[in-house]
Amino acid sequence: MGQRQSHLLDEHIINELYIKAGIDQVYDYVTQPERWHEWHPTALSASTNHPGSLPLGQRFTGVIDLLGVQVHLNCRVITALPPREFKAVFSSIAVDGTLHYQLQTRGNATLFKRTLHYTSDLNLGGIHSRLVEQSNRALDNLKHKLEIPPC
Repeated sequence: MGQRQSHLLDEHIINELYIKAGIDQVYDYVTQPERWHEWHPTALSASTNHPGSLPLGQRFTGVIDLLGVQVHLNCRVITALPPREFKAVFSSIAVDGTLHYQLQTRGNATLFKRTLHYTSDLNLGGIHSRLVEQSNRALDNLKHKLEIPPC
């Protein structure tokens, strides 16, 4: 009793980049899970039953593509400090973890830091390198989405 369970996987992925957009605009966009599929390649869908940026305590569900398998996530916002910080905890049959966004104003841009922490009791060989690649692509997509005005 009282012993901490060890997982086969316990990993962190940290990305940072500058986005030439205001901190409020970035925060509002990234804290709407129903829009994550617009910029993140693993996000397939989300349902929040809440318009706009999610508040502290809000629960939502999501579906991600994990190595070609659709995984359903149950999520809850555990930190919502607009426009500087947002954190959600997620759980599923395959993977659990947190998604943490930290934002800072830098001149006329926003420094956006995304930290994904995930654990799994499954042997998901090769997942970490793939998630790193998809996280890099996601942040490039996010930067492009927020910096390039729609035509």
